[in-house]
Amino acid sequence: MSTSTWGRARLIIRRRPSRLLAVRLTALLPPLLADPTIDDLVEAAGSRSRTDRTVVVAPGARPAVLAAMSLGASGIARATGAAVPHSSDPVDSAPTSRGEGTPLLVVTATGREAEQTAAALSCYLPATDVAVFPAWETLPHERLSPRADTVATRLAVLRRLAHPEDGWDAGDRPTGAVPSGVPDAASSGVPDAASSGAPDAVPSGAPNPQRGPIRVLVVPVRALLAPVVDGLGELEPVHLAKGLEVGLESTAERLAAAAYTRVDMVENRGEFAVRGGILDVFPPTLARPVRVDFFGDEIESVSTFAVADQRTIEEIDAVTATACREIVLTDAVRERARKLVDVIPGAADMLGKIAEGINCEGMESLAPVLVERMVPLLDLVGDRLVVGLEPERLRKRAEDLVATTAEFLAAAWTSAASGGTAPIDLSAAAFAHLAEARALALSTNRGWWSLSSLASSPDIVELPLRDPKGYRGRLEEAVKDLGALAREDWSVVVATDGPGPGRRMAQLLADGGVPARIVTQLDEPADLGRTASDGAVSGDGVVRVTQASAGHGFIAEGLRLALIAESDLTGRAGAGPRERKAVPARRSRKSVDPLSLHPGDLVVHAQHGVGRFVELMRRGVGSAKSAANSATREYVVIEYAPSKRGQPGDRLLVPTDSLDQVSKYVGGDAPALNKMGGADWARTKSKARKAVREIAGELVRLYAARSATTGHAFGPDTPWQAELEEAFPYTETPDQLATIDDVKHDMEAAQPMDRLICGDVGYGKTEIAVRAAFKAVTEGKQVAVLVPTTLLVTQHAETFTERYAGFPVRVAQLSRFQSDAESADVLKGLADGTIDVVVGTHRLITGQIRFKDLGLVVIDEEQRFGVEHKETLKALRTDVDVLAMSATPIPRTLEMAVTGLREMSTLATPPEDRHPILTYVGAYETKQVGAAIRRELLRDGQVFFVHNRVEDIESTAARLAELVPEARVATAHGQMSESRLERVIDDFWHKEIDVLVCTTIVETGLDVSNANTLIVDRADRMGLSQLHQLRGRVGRGRERAYAYFLYPADRPLTETSLERLRTIASNTDLGAGMQVAMKDLEIRGAGNLLGGEQSGHIAGVGFDLYVRMVSEAVAAYKKSLKIGGSADPETDAEAGIDEDLRIELPVDATIPEDYVAHERLRLEAYTKFAAARSESEVADVLEELADRYGPVPEPTRRLASLARLRALAAHLGVREIVAQGKSIRFAPVSLPESARMKVTRLYPGTVLKPATRTIVVPAPGTARMGGGPIEGEDLLRWVEVLLHAVIAGDKDYEVEATKYRRRR
Repeated sequence: MSTSTWGRARLIIRRRPSRLLAVRLTALLPPLLADPTIDDLVEAAGSRSRTDRTVVVAPGARPAVLAAMSLGASGIARATGAAVPHSSDPVDSAPTSRGEGTPLLVVTATGREAEQTAAALSCYLPATDVAVFPAWETLPHERLSPRADTVATRLAVLRRLAHPEDGWDAGDRPTGAVPSGVPDAASSGVPDAASSGAPDAVPSGAPNPQRGPIRVLVVPVRALLAPVVDGLGELEPVHLAKGLEVGLESTAERLAAAAYTRVDMVENRGEFAVRGGILDVFPPTLARPVRVDFFGDEIESVSTFAVADQRTIEEIDAVTATACREIVLTDAVRERARKLVDVIPGAADMLGKIAEGINCEGMESLAPVLVERMVPLLDLVGDRLVVGLEPERLRKRAEDLVATTAEFLAAAWTSAASGGTAPIDLSAAAFAHLAEARALALSTNRGWWSLSSLASSPDIVELPLRDPKGYRGRLEEAVKDLGALAREDWSVVVATDGPGPGRRMAQLLADGGVPARIVTQLDEPADLGRTASDGAVSGDGVVRVTQASAGHGFIAEGLRLALIAESDLTGRAGAGPRERKAVPARRSRKSVDPLSLHPGDLVVHAQHGVGRFVELMRRGVGSAKSAANSATREYVVIEYAPSKRGQPGDRLLVPTDSLDQVSKYVGGDAPALNKMGGADWARTKSKARKAVREIAGELVRLYAARSATTGHAFGPDTPWQAELEEAFPYTETPDQLATIDDVKHDMEAAQPMDRLICGDVGYGKTEIAVRAAFKAVTEGKQVAVLVPTTLLVTQHAETFTERYAGFPVRVAQLSRFQSDAESADVLKGLADGTIDVVVGTHRLITGQIRFKDLGLVVIDEEQRFGVEHKETLKALRTDVDVLAMSATPIPRTLEMAVTGLREMSTLATPPEDRHPILTYVGAYETKQVGAAIRRELLRDGQVFFVHNRVEDIESTAARLAELVPEARVATAHGQMSESRLERVIDDFWHKEIDVLVCTTIVETGLDVSNANTLIVDRADRMGLSQLHQLRGRVGRGRERAYAYFLYPADRPLTETSLERLRTIASNTDLGAGMQVAMKDLEIRGAGNLLGGEQSGHIAGVGFDLYVRMVSEAVAAYKKSLKIGGSADPETDAEAGIDEDLRIELPVDATIPEDYVAHERLRLEAYTKFAAARSESEVADVLEELADRYGPVPEPTRRLASLARLRALAAHLGVREIVAQGKSIRFAPVSLPESARMKVTRLYPGTVLKPATRTIVVPAPGTARMGGGPIEGEDLLRWVEVLLHAVIAGDKDYEVEATKYRRRR
């Protein structure tokens, strides 16, 4: 990019605000009331008599009309700061008074539409006035519970409906905050929960989205028709605020009663943990879990913390924890369950658990027989006008719900006949008919209004509002039309979902000669242009560009008013409401991964080999004299093969401060246990070491070649970089932030970057590439983004273009979907430097393409590129920065990264609102497939049906179209013509196809967030990483995703297929990619880095130890290179692995069980202390313990001192510090003559044994006469001083050493 272009960009960027904030569009409401038809409708909505009424309203105008109906003329005047209109009638606060609005119940066809409608309504109303009541994502008879966050959101809404008075402090209640028809707490005498010291996690006096009255409630028809357990609105949520006296135990009991699961460490929504005086809880409605610190019964502090590393982020005022289940296990419910065990034999297992008071999966399906009463939702919403959007779609959706429920029930019974579990069939839980809901609404004077797109009769009222023209990306045409409207004095507003498109639109308008202004408020009519004395608004020739999730826009011809939304300009529906939910935690600490060992697990000890974990055992150390104050230590007990036949196995006690020697075994099938001290482990290790030396030598030669090369050192971030990063509409995960920092650090170094990013599918790898590429482009370098398939080229090019909107960056693509002329233009642009970023397939690295100044290569899905491509890339790698990304790294890629040849970053934290994919592995069943497709269509989703045979793919698609006639089915495979394939994928991307029957062409990286069901035919023929990649195509959004891996019922599975399918079925957690890669390593055997030979070394010593051996060998080679080759790398490498570091001193250094009660968490803490290699790392572990478990007890502080001592001893090469009677033995110690004299002078009585490189030093006493031996912290300090003074030769410590000499 030329300097002049950036100069122009700098001018553009300087004259606009750095951040485009979401803005309310309230200013559009008063002009709408100037139209008599709209004014009459708004007035009728607030009247006392409500009937059945249909009005034709353009879809884009509905949110504005609904907002006007809910506010009424008076409410609109108050909201926009104008005077309340006077009338001859006295104005009161009753809903019958002229000009007042009415609370609404808005019914949509799907859950996604409900969220989009609520987001659009929030552009006109305060966010606290709008709420969505979500439907369960499960069907009534399924043995699956709805997600905890769905249930908690529903319960929070029901609580607000039953107790609208909860929302505001009495002194802070704003005028008109309560919608008419909703009781006012101040006048009703009901105490405010907020004023009683229990506000939510928001500043005091601010409205809380989880509490207070609801003006507009939006519900999908599925939620409207499903009956609800009566009395849920009376469930009191658990309020926890600083200063409240609630008691830790009673709070834990209340959380357990609210169906929170008690665990040792909180990782998922709906869990809580108690440790000492600390309570961790993860309310399902919050973005982060919360840590509550108690002092006695009083809450001392409330703060959020990160799941990844369990560390505190920031302090908040308070938190509200809503229940996680809609059935509360009261005594009455448990008694009913006990009586029903014999009555419903198909659910006896669930009923038995419920009777015991245990919450179980799928218990909601039993609600009709367990609870007192189920009621329609309409009985719980209060006095509200019911408004249905698109009545035709509502009717069809309601019919589909009933039909799909029946179909799933039939499929479940078919499955039960062949050995599956029987479904729970209780008619009281079934969906009601839409006609019943309508009759109930009319009989209770709630009314039943419909906003339709079609006029079914001449007397139906039609509002004078129409949808804008759809431009489908033709922005030049849009600029021309908007300019014409602005010149005719129209008030024109352009609303974009994100800040980038807003800036780009403002720039395009300015370039097209249309005055445009980015605005940050549209609160009153004057913000739209000129206001006449009678209040009428006219445009001033300037187009307003703002950020708001308006969904779609509208045009009011008579009012000369136009709202154009981003979807009208691009022709693409938004991915749902965008909002930043939380400020990310920028921290690069290691994530918490407790060493979870169960008795019987195989472990590897670096010195003794493969054994079996038995237990964690506590025993005393030190002399009998000090029994009253005896020191205790914890040991990991490992069992080995018996040294004599017929005898029990030998046992090894590993001190917990040496846990860095122990790792879990990951390798081949279950190996035989080694004998302690036997030759078999030594042989296994020496074979592995021989292979390791070869690998390390080769790695280091490559490393040296790379080190010798100097690449381009990029400068620090520019202001544009910060602006691009701010425009990211989602919250970054801590891992993402740490990785972005690492990538930038690599780019700013002179040595060329070679980094691999391992992160599961959909964990935000592309965003890291977007930022790295932008950093390269800002310095005039070009970027090549290499992807394995043509489909990905289009998708990545769109992503990069969208993110770079508003910046002078030119993105191009190079693929077989383009004509020769288009390709020639791209090649010319790359050669002359006018193209900054190119996205393409293998063609980019054929050597035929000439770049003017290539600075960065990004490789996506690196595991898909073969050896010949890697060779071409190696040629590039010498002086160009390379960023590789992979979700399931193949063993060779993984090995290169973990051994230190390349830098590696792992994204282990899932993005917020992502949920594990429900995975079903079983025989192909036609009814099951039909029901699965219909379930997805019910929520307006899309389906991937993977069938990997091109010969009969068309007949498979025809069968599916016959099975589900309402679905739009299309096929996609690699043998189609480029233009046809592009058209099909484009149609699927734009939601014009429901079911895509395709080959594994979609395996690599095709992102369609709306596709949340995957059906794989003949899954038994596919590889493990292929299955994982395919499963990653779904579950990109908030919706619960389903993956069906099917195999023919009439053919036997091979052993490998069975193992693969079992692995994919068990690894369903988010972030399972690395586990799948490790398992792939086991199933395929681990080919080492240098060739295809299958190596048994990993199976012999276990993956962790193998990697450690290679890493240490590489480190030793690097060290020998740096110091001119004088050291022997082999000896150095073996020292670390072969020699244990033993410190056996009578010191009470342990983690007490009353401090950390759970064994796996104590093991985790011990492992962290054992792995600490510096003062700062030990301090970090202490800080983490204090944060997670409270003040650190004295024995644990001594353990930290012991860890510091281990780090010092390892640094000085001392491998043994052991108490021996009244002396301490140090070995190996090689002292020069001067140091020998020094040790005998400073420590009289020391015995030197040069032959064994050992010194034995008498331990000092607590007093010169009659004192006992020193213990604890004093003893550790004495050892530390000796190491510094004698072995390190540090003169600063000699004075302190003489102090101990006087005490002997």
